[in-house]
Amino acid sequence: MDQAKELRNLINKGQNLNLKNNLNSRVITISSGKGGVGKSSFSVNLAIYLASLKKRVLIIDADFGLANIEVLLGIRPKYNFYSMIKGEKNISEIVTETDYNIKFISGGNGLRELSTINSAEIRYFIEQFEYLDKIADIIIIDTGAGIAPSVTSFLMASDENIIVTTPEPTSFTDAYTLIKIIKEQNKNIDKINVVINKADDKYEADRTIAKISYVCSKFLGVNVKNIGHIPLDTASIKAIKQQRPAILSFPESDYSRAIKSIGDVLLDKSPVDNNTGIKSFMQKLVHIFNR
Repeated sequence: MDQAKELRNLINKGQNLNLKNNLNSRVITISSGKGGVGKSSFSVNLAIYLASLKKRVLIIDADFGLANIEVLLGIRPKYNFYSMIKGEKNISEIVTETDYNIKFISGGNGLRELSTINSAEIRYFIEQFEYLDKIADIIIIDTGAGIAPSVTSFLMASDENIIVTTPEPTSFTDAYTLIKIIKEQNKNIDKINVVINKADDKYEADRTIAKISYVCSKFLGVNVKNIGHIPLDTASIKAIKQQRPAILSFPESDYSRAIKSIGDVLLDKSPVDNNTGIKSFMQKLVHIFNR
C-alpha cells in the first residue's frame, strides 16, 4: 500500500520528527464500571500533567461513538481510526495535535471494524502502530464505561490498567463486577490499580477502597492497588463547562493537586515487567476481537 510506504519513510526519517529510539511505549488503559464517574476528565488531566513533566503523551479515545476526549479538549479531529481502517489515511495522519502538549486519536466507530477486516488488512493495521511506539513515551487509552466486551477487551490486552470509581455503592459494585469479568477471562491478572473519584474526604476514599480490596482479594485473588483519590471539587465541573482541562484552568484546586499526586505515583512506579508497547497491545486486542 502507498500509505504503508509513506509511513515507513516517516519512521526512517525519525531524526527529523524527533522520534524516540526505544521501541515500546508505556500503555495505560483507563476504564470504569459505569458512566458518570469522571473517567475521561481524569484521563485528559492526567495526560496533560504527565506531559508537563516532559513525557510524550498520546490519548486514544476508545469510547466508541461518544467522543468524550475531543469534547473535553474542545477539538474536533478531521480523521479517526475508521479513516485508517478504510485505507484513506495512515496512522500519522489521524493523530491530532493539541494546544496542551499532548496528542490524541479519536476512535470513532473504527475499532469496532476490527472484527470484520481480513488478515491482510489486520497485518497492515497492526504494523501502523510502530509509529505510535516511536512518538509517545506514554499512551493512555480511555475506554468506554461498563462491562461490555468492547471495554473488557481493552483491559485484557493492556499491560497496565486503572479502574476509576466513586464512593457510591452502585459505582464501586460495578467496578468490582468489571474486575471480576476481567479475571474470569484472564486468570493471570493478579493486580489492578484503582482511583477513587468524587470522594468527600480521605476517610471516605479509604473506606471505599477497603471494601473493593476485600472482595477482590477474597473472591478473585486480585490485589487492588490504591494509587490515589480525587476529592469532590467544583473546579472539575467548571472546567468541563469551559471545555478547558481543570489542571490548566484551576492548577491549585484540590482536584488538580490530586491529579498531580496520582501522576507522580505512576511515574514513581516501575512500568510493568516486559512492557510491550502499543503495537503489541493492538496485536492482542485484534486477537481478542476475532476469537
